[in-house]
Amino acid sequence: MTKRFLLFAACVVLTAACTRKTTDANGTAAQETVAESVAAAADNNAPQYQDLALPGISGGTVKVSDYVGKNKLVLIDFWASWCAPCRAEMPAVVKTYTDFHEKGLEVVGVSFDNNHEAWANAVGALNMAWPQMSDLRGWDSEGAHVYNITSIPANVLIDQEGCIVAKDLRGEDLYNTVAELLK
Repeated sequence: MTKRFLLFAACVVLTAACTRKTTDANGTAAQETVAESVAAAADNNAPQYQDLALPGISGGTVKVSDYVGKNKLVLIDFWASWCAPCRAEMPAVVKTYTDFHEKGLEVVGVSFDNNHEAWANAVGALNMAWPQMSDLRGWDSEGAHVYNITSIPANVLIDQEGCIVAKDLRGEDLYNTVAELLK
C-alpha cells in the first residue's frame, strides 16, 4: 500500500512539474500554452538574457554568450545530479536536443552540484552531449543568482537576438515550443 501511494505521489509531483505556471497581471496563476510562448518570441519587449560564465566540466570557462547569436535558440538548463525531478526530465531535454540541434538549438547545462565527480558521472549517465558549466556552489551558484532560480529543474529559452522567449518548459511543451520556433 505504501509503495503504491509513493508511486502515485511521485507521478502527481512529476506531472505537476511538467506544467508551465505563470502569473497574470492580477497575480492569478495561469498556465501558458505553447502558442503563448511562441507569441512571446515575437515580442520586441521580451527581456534580454544575462551572460553567465562558469567553469566547464573539463576545465576552461563556458559562457552562454559563446552560444547566443551563433544558434537560433539556446536553452539554459538548470539541474543537479542529486535532483530526482531533474533526472526524470532529462530524457525530454535529450530528445529535444537530439531532434533540433542540427536545426539551430544549443543547450547549455548549469549544474547546481557541489561535487565534480557526481556532476560528471550524471552528465555521462544521462547522455547530456551539450556544454556544461558549474561553479560547484550548489544553491549558491552564480547561475541561481543571475537567473533567480529558486527550484530545479528550470530552464530559460533564448532566441538568436538574445531575448528570453520562454521559461520553465517541460516535456512536450519544451519539444513543441522549440519545434514551433525553429519552423
